[in-house]
Amino acid sequence: MHSPAAWPKCAKKGILKYLGPDGKSQVTVEYREGKPYRVDTIVVSSQHTEDILDRTGKKITKAAVEEIIDKVILPVIPAKMLDKNTKYYVNPTGKFVIGGPQSDTGVTGRKIIVDTYGGMAAHGGGAFSGKDPTKVDRSACYMARYIAKNIVAANIADKCTVQLAYAIGVAEPVSIMIDTHGTSLADEETLVQAVRKNFQLTPHGIIEHLKLRRPIFRATAAYGHFGRTEDSFTWEKTDKAAALRKELGLGSSSSNGHSSRLELAGTARGR
Repeated sequence: MHSPAAWPKCAKKGILKYLGPDGKSQVTVEYREGKPYRVDTIVVSSQHTEDILDRTGKKITKAAVEEIIDKVILPVIPAKMLDKNTKYYVNPTGKFVIGGPQSDTGVTGRKIIVDTYGGMAAHGGGAFSGKDPTKVDRSACYMARYIAKNIVAANIADKCTVQLAYAIGVAEPVSIMIDTHGTSLADEETLVQAVRKNFQLTPHGIIEHLKLRRPIFRATAAYGHFGRTEDSFTWEKTDKAAALRKELGLGSSSSNGHSSRLELAGTARGR
């Protein structure tokens, strides 16, 4: 879920004179029984002037972080949704002085639906093409696919959608959501814990495990990124199925590792 763009208001009205027009936000909400229960993580990355850089010149000052939380975040997030365990990440990647197309442009944005699930599954909105594997828009989507395929191949669920959310500058995902559409042998929170134990979910870990540093991406330029049988498409393997069943105490499975049942692997989002 995305928070309202409060920083343009603060910038335009001069409330925080050092904020620029470029920025993005991400809010991770914990649901219980289908309803929002609390806010777990809030990420705000906003362009700014050099006035609020600390002595290192690499990040903004603690005072600026606290002011942005007070002026940008707290006015738009209901207080009842926040608690002592809510995590705040303000410009976690550091300095963000140059914004807009000057800092972030390239050959991206092409074929995001046909490259994935043809609209059958949710999409985080980030394209794959033109991005190296350090970008979670690409690599974490591959990992989400890999996780979902293994859950289905392990006969733990008939359907599975996996959503991973990241904050720039924070290695571990700030949110893992697994939706088995009512078909799972295990509750979804237990599945999340099993996934954390058995899959490498940092950008570096994903790159290493799926071997994404190799020159393999040309083959993805046509015919999609998923459902492929070539060896280079490592995210299509189901070699974690047995480990997942063991983690969940389900014993061995009669599955041959290539389930014919429906597989849905969802989205990855980085902010």
